[in-house]
Amino acid sequence: MVDISDSLHCVFSANIRSRDGDYVIEVPSTEITKGTITPHGTYRVALLESPETNESDGTNHSNESHQGTQAEGSSPPVTKNEIRDVTIEARGDKGDGIAKVERGYVVIVPGAHPGDQPTVKIEQVKPNVAFASIVDLDSRLH
Repeated sequence: MVDISDSLHCVFSANIRSRDGDYVIEVPSTEITKGTITPHGTYRVALLESPETNESDGTNHSNESHQGTQAEGSSPPVTKNEIRDVTIEARGDKGDGIAKVERGYVVIVPGAHPGDQPTVKIEQVKPNVAFASIVDLDSRLH
């Protein structure tokens, strides 16, 4: 289980690009405009290798078309109204449960707590996060 800090501000996918002898991670403008982070702020960044694999040589690599969100033509691994079982791994800044599904995609579940394994209904899907409601609080109890 991944330990996610309560101070987590955002989750997104991005490429690392070379620019003037430095390496830059491009932050999607939506992370600034919705107020999650601010320009010129200092943040800790965790980097996770992309799970995508090059079939010809078997190596893992980032998809070159990632630019702050899912790759073009790629969609989030959940769909609106989908019912699925998740494991709540952490609690967000506002007290909501945080689960991760395929490719590290984040699902926010209000009312859930770390360790819960609820069945949820996906209510809203965005490129980097989905919001879900609890259908059955803990499917392990049945």
